[in-house]
Amino acid sequence: MLQEYWKDGQPGGGPLGPLGQGVSICLMCAAAIAVYHDAIARGLAASRPFVGNRLWVTSLTDPDGYRLDFESPTDVPEGTVYSDQA
Repeated sequence: MLQEYWKDGQPGGGPLGPLGQGVSICLMCAAAIAVYHDAIARGLAASRPFVGNRLWVTSLTDPDGYRLDFESPTDVPEGTVYSDQA
């Protein structure tokens, strides 16, 4: 469950800032590049995968504004950006 900080400290007072601000959820998966291809095939805006901390990483934003990072292990050099033209 995700909860937001409330302006006045009470539920019903409205969230402090836009939903999802400062929140990201990292999901380890078998193939972040496959998640990227599935997302763009469905018309979703997914970030081009890149390698960071020995992981392929692609991100999407859910309808509430939360960033979802999908990550999978790789031996590809750090900083590599995925190219569809391999």
